[in-house]
Amino acid sequence: MLTHSLRNRSALAVAGILLAGAPTAYTALADGHSAAVPARGKPYVETRLLFGTARPDGGPAVTDRQFMAFVDKEVTPDFPDGLTVQNGRGQWRDAHGTIEKERSYELILLYPESAAKGSDRKIEEIRRAYEKAFAQESVGRVDEHAQVDF
Repeated sequence: MLTHSLRNRSALAVAGILLAGAPTAYTALADGHSAAVPARGKPYVETRLLFGTARPDGGPAVTDRQFMAFVDKEVTPDFPDGLTVQNGRGQWRDAHGTIEKERSYELILLYPESAAKGSDRKIEEIRRAYEKAFAQESVGRVDEHAQVDF
């Protein structure tokens, strides 16, 4: 009995050491529990840009056609491997303290961590170009690290 118990503890200790070195991710299941799954992909950065469409001067809102022309001209040349555009509704407090509610766009870019420095410069140029072209106070930016597999 003692030998069996020691053998089980030894096996558990070895399994724990082996598992400790393996990358593990967790996924939520429908029943609310989580399960370990192996990490996939390569290290990437996910950048989300949040573009408002209302103009502070009261002019006409940025249209779908105008926004997609902006993406074609300013974004696609620097990120030709792909991107995602989603429509949204957003709100934020402007420079005058007014809460603005507006139609918006979310642009999602994925790029390898090794390209982050060069991509950062390009993304900042995109933000400034949109602010200038459409008289915007700002373009929101969110960066997160991600494991990506295509």
